Amino acid sequence: MARRTGGPAPRTGPNAGAGPPVSGGDSPAERTPRADGARTARRTAGGQRRTGVRARVPIVLAVPACVGLAFLVVPLLGLVVRAPWSSLLEELGRPEVWQALRLSLLSATLATLVALVLGVPLAWVLARSTLPGRGLARALVTVPLVLPPVVGGVALLLVLGRRGLVGQWLDAWFGLSLPFTTAAVVLAEAFVATPFLVLSVEGALRAADRRYEDAAATLGASGWLTFRRVTLPLVAPGVAAGAVLAWARALGEFGATITFAGNFPGTTQTMPLAVYVAMETSPDAAIVLSLLLLVVSVVVLAAMRDRWVPR
Repeated sequence: MARRTGGPAPRTGPNAGAGPPVSGGDSPAERTPRADGARTARRTAGGQRRTGVRARVPIVLAVPACVGLAFLVVPLLGLVVRAPWSSLLEELGRPEVWQALRLSLLSATLATLVALVLGVPLAWVLARSTLPGRGLARALVTVPLVLPPVVGGVALLLVLGRRGLVGQWLDAWFGLSLPFTTAAVVLAEAFVATPFLVLSVEGALRAADRRYEDAAATLGASGWLTFRRVTLPLVAPGVAAGAVLAWARALGEFGATITFAGNFPGTTQTMPLAVYVAMETSPDAAIVLSLLLLVVSVVVLAAMRDRWVPR
């Protein structure tokens, strides 16, 4: 009688000499369908991405978009078409034109600096602090965005005028009268331009990664050092974008300026005020002034965007 063993029965057949099957992997026949499926999935995903890039704009979006673009561009083209090119050099050679342009650029730049000094800390408080009443403060910051500029000028006059809430004490203690001066132009422009910077910087602060600030704090950095060396570089593009918006808003300010600062050539007459005056006496001169202001605005904004604002 033959002895039975517990091992497996001997293998017979043409593959009897082959070794045991390899475990822990798939045979080439088994790997091929998986690889093909993975390649098919990648091709499908890539095709979907390429299809998304080349997707046609729906007609219900294309028509309003074209109308909106024309609504914004055609009036500007009208300035170019109707400009008195024959008398352009003569109008530009007038000294009051360059006087108003110089005052506009100077006052808009100073107003932007005021907005930066006051607006960046205010944006940080709104975005980072846990003080009560932040919602109310944010609502008050946005009021100048919807407030008619003339109303803002009246409010500034009632507060900083010679008989205003604060202005009467400035006049009594320091002999300082702000209305109808170049400083009044800067304050009026800063009043209407600061909310643009505050909202832009606050949005950048909320989107910034706070882990870098937390890491700086754990390493012993003070709050001011963290803000100066970590937070400010993180939100620098947002600060630059807000500064550009504030500068552009200040450059075109009219209502608050004429109400609080008046319209005195060489002192408070900015380019928008010069255009308003020229419309009453010489429409061609008003067109030339408007065209000059348009060119300066586009050139400065384009240069600042290429330098500071990421695409």
